Amino acid sequence: MKLSYDDVKRHIAHINLKKIGSFGQKKIIDTKILIVGIGGLGSPVATYLASSGVSNIGIVDHDKIDISNLQRQILFNEEDVNKFKVDIAEKKLKKINSKIKIKKFKTKIDDNNINKIAKQYDLIIDGTDSFKTKLLINDYCYKNKKILICGAISKFDGHVFVFNFKKKNSPCLRCFMPNIPSTDMLDCQSEGVLSTLAGMVGVIMTNETIREILNFENSLCGNILIINAENFLIKKIKLKKNKDCIKKIK
Repeated sequence: MKLSYDDVKRHIAHINLKKIGSFGQKKIIDTKILIVGIGGLGSPVATYLASSGVSNIGIVDHDKIDISNLQRQILFNEEDVNKFKVDIAEKKLKKINSKIKIKKFKTKIDDNNINKIAKQYDLIIDGTDSFKTKLLINDYCYKNKKILICGAISKFDGHVFVFNFKKKNSPCLRCFMPNIPSTDMLDCQSEGVLSTLAGMVGVIMTNETIREILNFENSLCGNILIINAENFLIKKIKLKKNKDCIKKIK
């Protein structure tokens, strides 16, 4: 199925890039993506995915918007406080692209529902703030050979991971973090976080999502990208495959 006239007109800036073209743009449009957590990271991810042409997005989040979220969660404003994040996100994303299909999951992802929620999606984006949830998503994606883009932020530091489990030798999050740390939450409220860091990491996560969709060379898969916003330092560190981590995946 070819791109429609409206698709070509909307995405001409992508199509004119030789490494994307109409074929690549069609792949972006057709890829089904699940975003788990529509907060500081999920907000810029969802915004840029909708703008880039992804037409089928699932959003998982059980939280309501708090006034403190507005410091970094760019999808929301003062009128949205005390409303469910997934409801507002759907409205905002449809204003970017009225044809986009949004499926909302107003729940917390867990062992009992992850397969039902995630099985229909090609690529999973993890913007959660719980190590337990991150390992759950990692294990699911590993077992089901899905692509996982994972991000985390705290204070001035951000991390981006890309795991393409369609590739045999891809490491996983457990290679970096075998077990749930004693402090489970990445608590932006109590620890503090620079507002712009959420945007920086979220945009990089979206960029890596598009690069994986288009199968670009030099994938971030197998590396950790570390961003320090205080000194504006960016490092890429090779993540070694740990064969023992497979034993921990249920």
